[in-house]
Amino acid sequence: MSRIGQMPISLPSGVQVTQDGGTVIVTGPKGTLSRNLPTAITIKQENGQLYCERPSNSKLHRSLHGLVRTLINNMVVGVTQGYERRLNVQGVGYRAELQGANLALQVGYSHPVVVEPLPGISFEVGQDTNTRMPFIIVRGIDKEVLGQQAALVRAVKPPEPYKGKGIRYFGERVRSKAGKAGKSTK
Repeated sequence: MSRIGQMPISLPSGVQVTQDGGTVIVTGPKGTLSRNLPTAITIKQENGQLYCERPSNSKLHRSLHGLVRTLINNMVVGVTQGYERRLNVQGVGYRAELQGANLALQVGYSHPVVVEPLPGISFEVGQDTNTRMPFIIVRGIDKEVLGQQAALVRAVKPPEPYKGKGIRYFGERVRSKAGKAGKSTK
């Protein structure tokens, strides 16, 4: 039994879920999301809650049950609250700034790297008051697109293991390596 698939999805006020064949459309105060889902799992709406039901206990249906429920729940949370991902920029002279909707990063290259946001994504740049390190907040309503955009920003300069410089997720721990032991005296 899929424990996640059996959990109901509560629909806040102002959220509408419609199903058109294999496409599920969720509309809320922050926008509209649509996704193609397997038609084997049926969706029922009762008393302000959504229920996902599978037709049989086959291995395929059991694996899709929890997946479909989680994807729909992520869409409902996205159109009501939205998602955000925070990235820290560490390194002497490393900076991040906004140029219109684009993000300009100066992270040790000879030129600034400009990152264009994917559709539905917005950037915010700030500076930590204690450490004076810049940080980037990536916001959006689609959890999958938000994760992809955060990974693209991090890929500009991933944290390196010797000094720890680079762009990392908030709370990410980078294991440090020891440098060269030095020359042996012969």
